[in-house]
Parts: sequence; C-alpha cells; structure tokens
Amino acid sequence: MTALPPDIARTAATTWTQGGEKRHLWAAIRRGLFCRCPRCGEGKLFRAFLKTADNCSECGLDFTPHRADDLPAYLVIVVVGHIVVPLALLVEKEFSPPLLLQWAIYLPLTLFLALWLIQPIKGAVVGLQWALRMHGFDENFVEDHI
Repeated sequence: MTALPPDIARTAATTWTQGGEKRHLWAAIRRGLFCRCPRCGEGKLFRAFLKTADNCSECGLDFTPHRADDLPAYLVIVVVGHIVVPLALLVEKEFSPPLLLQWAIYLPLTLFLALWLIQPIKGAVVGLQWALRMHGFDENFVEDHI
C-alpha cells in the first residue's frame, strides 16, 4: 500500500465511519485520475476503456458498487468546452480563418480531448465515490429494494 507523506496525510481531507478505515479524499481522486485503485493506488481500475474491473488485483477492493453514470461525460463536456470555445473565439477574432478550416481543426481537437479525458475523469469519479463512501462503498450500506 502506498503511504502518503506525513505532511500530506495530516492535511488531506478524510472521511470515516465509526470503526471504518480512513479514506483520504484527494488521494483517492488523484489515484482515480491515474486509473488506479482509489484505496491502494497499485491495482488497475479499468479492464477495458471505460469498463471498471470487478475488483482490485492488489488489495481486492470491489469496484462493482460504483455508480459513475453520466457524471464523467458531463465533466468532460465542461472541461473540453472551456478549452475549445475560448480557443475558437480567440482564433476567430485574431485571424478569421475560413469556416471549413476551423471545422477541420476544432472537430478533431474536440474528439481527441474528449477521448483523452473520459477515462481519467471517470476514474476520479469512482475515487470520489469510494472516498465519500457513496453507494455500496460503505461497509454499512443497505440497498433499498423498492
């Protein structure tokens, strides 16, 4: 298990339940961004491009309770939009290139950025859910059957 340096461990946000393990919020998110297990940081989080593994190969953490759903896609749209739109406005204002050239630049750029960011952002969302004990990541979780 990768331990945090003492100065980071003291200042990191932690959440825990009575008798439960301490979970460092920012460490879990950072590990998720690198597509690693939010608990140990060693095992791979994904078995395919966007399919999470069933459990961590190192510490055995069960990833099946995660419910990332559409949040990673929304976050990717926000991040990519905040990069591409100001860039497009700046280029249009300064250079006014033909519309066809702009499409030839911005469409592939948008696609590349979205595909490049979706997996790390989904990993960060899974790490966030684990650190905050959301859904089935809580030892005391009882699933409602409606």
